[in-house]
Amino acid sequence: MLTINYKTRNSLISKLLENENIKEVKKPSFFSKLFGNKEFADIYFHSGNLDANAIENIKKAKKVFVNSQTAHHELLKNFQENLDKVEVLYPSVNIEYKKPKEVKQAFCQEQEIDPKKKIIFFTAKNFNNSGVKEFLSIVLQLSSENFIAVIEGDKKQITSLKFQLSKINTEDKIILLDDYKNKDDLFLASDIFILPTSSKNFASNILKAMYCKCAVFVTATNPAKEVVDIFSMMESPDDRSMQFKVEALLQNKNDLKLIKKQNRKIAKEYSLENALAKVEKSISTL
Repeated sequence: MLTINYKTRNSLISKLLENENIKEVKKPSFFSKLFGNKEFADIYFHSGNLDANAIENIKKAKKVFVNSQTAHHELLKNFQENLDKVEVLYPSVNIEYKKPKEVKQAFCQEQEIDPKKKIIFFTAKNFNNSGVKEFLSIVLQLSSENFIAVIEGDKKQITSLKFQLSKINTEDKIILLDDYKNKDDLFLASDIFILPTSSKNFASNILKAMYCKCAVFVTATNPAKEVVDIFSMMESPDDRSMQFKVEALLQNKNDLKLIKKQNRKIAKEYSLENALAKVEKSISTL
C-alpha cells in the first residue's frame, strides 16, 4: 500500500485514489504535531510555495512530483542532497474536447455576435493578480475590428469590472460574463487566450487553452512559459509588443490556424490519461 500527500487536490490525484493500493496519508492531528508523530507519505505532489511543511514532506517522501522545471530548479537550489526522486509532471488537462468551430457558432448565436470575428479570451480566479488590467490595455489598443474580447469570472469581480468600464464605450469590443456555466466551452469557442499574470504558480489555463486549440500568450515569469514558444511569451504583464503580436494573428488567418494546430498537438501530451500512466509507471518500482 502506497500513501500520497499533496498541496492541491486535482483530477489526477482523485483518479489515483481510486486505486485500492493507494491511499491518502492521514492529516496530522493536534497531538501528532505536538509530539512529533506526524505521518509522511511515500509520494508527495508539490506545488506552490516551498514552505517548511513542503520541505519536510519532500525530505521524507520516496517520490516527489513537481509541476514545472522552475519548481524543480528551486528544489535543487534549496536541497544539498540527491534529488533523483524528484520528477517533473506538468498539470494535466481533463476536459471534454468538442469541435471548436461548432462550439463557437453556438456561443456567438447565444451572445448575438458575428461568428466571423476572432474571440480573445481572459479568465482567472484573481483578476488583478492575473493581469485583467493589462489584458484590457492590450485589446483596447487594437486597431483591428475583427475581434471581440470575452472576460469571464465570478460575479463580484465582473461587477467591479463593469463599474470600472462604465465610462468607456466598450460594448462592441468586450463581453463580460459572470459565473458562466460551461466555462470549458469558452476555451473551445476562443481563438486567442491572453494571460498577463504576475503569479508565479503554473497557469494551468494556458494548457487548457492550448488543448482547446487557442493561440496563447503568457508572461515569461510564469512556469507555464515552459510549454509555449518564444512568440507566445510576454516579457512582462505590460509587454508593449503584445499589441503588434495580436494584430499580426488577427490579420493573418493562416498563421493563427497553424499556431492553434501546433498548440493542440503539444497540449494533448498532457492529457489526464497520459499523466496517470506516467505516474503509475514512475511509482511502480517503489
